[in-house]
Amino acid sequence: MKAPVISSELRGALKHLKLGKLLDVLPDRLLLAKQQDMLREDFLLLLLQDEISRRESTATEHHTHSTYLEPDMTFERWDGNAKVSLDPRVLNELRSLRFIGQHKNALVLGPVGVGKTFIASALGHLACRHRYQVLFTRADDMLRRLRQSRFDNSRENVMAELVSIDLLIIDDFALEPMNRDESRDIYQLFVERTGRASTIITSNRDTAEWIATFEDVLLAQSAVDRFVNAAYDLVIEGQSYRTRLKPTVSQGDPPPAHPVTKPDQPIRRRRARG
Repeated sequence: MKAPVISSELRGALKHLKLGKLLDVLPDRLLLAKQQDMLREDFLLLLLQDEISRRESTATEHHTHSTYLEPDMTFERWDGNAKVSLDPRVLNELRSLRFIGQHKNALVLGPVGVGKTFIASALGHLACRHRYQVLFTRADDMLRRLRQSRFDNSRENVMAELVSIDLLIIDDFALEPMNRDESRDIYQLFVERTGRASTIITSNRDTAEWIATFEDVLLAQSAVDRFVNAAYDLVIEGQSYRTRLKPTVSQGDPPPAHPVTKPDQPIRRRRARG
């Protein structure tokens, strides 16, 4: 059966109402409605559901671009055969995102390469899909941004952004010692986010070792105690997950005959600003 032709009047009306994207699916939907003898209300609902799904998908994609999350680090791409171990009960609790509504935190701990960043990023993607504001940043990038903000008098604005985001993901925390200003920044961030917003931290170090990375021991004890006692612990052990991400040459996928041209991509802010 041939798909119906959409009149110019209907095209114009849909575009005027900012529903022009429905024109991509409208012919097929009209054909389906005719085949199934669909009620007008059901047909209208089907069209509106198409538009809702499209807008939610577009919003999620746009939001993800502004969070600095790696696009491939999603639960759909996690290799279930990876030789790592973790508590599935804790992971399922975190995947429910209930901890964000409760303003709780999450610690993702383990040795180098077991997939801590991957799991934290996947939780970030999941939160984006459910309309939470998410920001991913490496700890050193965040501290560098706060340090630079002192020179241009923007520290209050930067700290306000970090404090207010629904889910802040800090990757590779406590790798290096912090000076007095950095210690104070982390203390303020932990204190002001406690009970108000959620934070995920990945680290190769156990929380007991974090104290030594602060210059001020009292600030360290207070900050770490606040964070740890409001956080779920997800400990990952096992072999490096990164070996599964290592590129290989496959006989079934030979290289192209000519060099590949860089594709057009949307402009993204530098992750260092996070």
